[in-house]
Amino acid sequence: MNHFWVFSGKRIKRSLIIAVALLFAAGIVYAEGKNVQVFFPVDSGPAAIYSVNTDKKQVALTFDISWGEERTGPILDILEQKGIKNVTFFLSSPWAESHPDIVKRIVDAGYEIGSHGHKHENYSGYDEAQIRAQISKADAILEKITGKKPNLIRFPNGDFDKRVLRVADEMGYKTIQWDTDSLDWMNPGTDKIINKVVSKAHPGDIILMHASDSCRQTHEALPQIIDSLKEKGYEFKTVSELISGTETKTKSVE
Repeated sequence: MNHFWVFSGKRIKRSLIIAVALLFAAGIVYAEGKNVQVFFPVDSGPAAIYSVNTDKKQVALTFDISWGEERTGPILDILEQKGIKNVTFFLSSPWAESHPDIVKRIVDAGYEIGSHGHKHENYSGYDEAQIRAQISKADAILEKITGKKPNLIRFPNGDFDKRVLRVADEMGYKTIQWDTDSLDWMNPGTDKIINKVVSKAHPGDIILMHASDSCRQTHEALPQIIDSLKEKGYEFKTVSELISGTETKTKSVE
């Protein structure tokens, strides 16, 4: 026999009020609008940037690369064919060091380059000296290869805590996350990747995609994503362009 919990309207309302109060106390309450989540930081310390507050139809396409050499070329081809000049790539420094020709192509195309750290591990598991060492090593390698010191960082696996954010901030970095995850890393099918991005994209959005070899369908989905967003009136900006002079949306961190 199946059993079901039954709650009255008053009991549900009272439970929701209690839950919201507890979340406010924990500093992790957010207000949710159409495709937008606004999180209220628990303090004024460094915070990761997920998107920006703007009415302008502008989004940032971002691509993480940590390994492989087969997917980046086709993605760069598509961006060139579609005339997309403003894109941000977050490069893992070991990958960049072993693929200088591909990095050169990204630089020559004028795309923005951010750091994706050195070891592809969760930095929240490191002590502060290790966090600093990982950021510094990636910093030195990327500057040597690209000729420019990066000032944006997206940590491996999107993992960080307050210590990681503070160290990155002290080293002159802005930590960049995303509001829309294409889920291309799951290889769910080209149509699902397209629908995920196009349906969720909103003004000021930072969109996460990948150009590593493990993501086998990104280059197949990208042309339609670009065309669909253009049809909706969106412009493509680098992350730096998007966040420059604009109120950013952040999330609280424990």
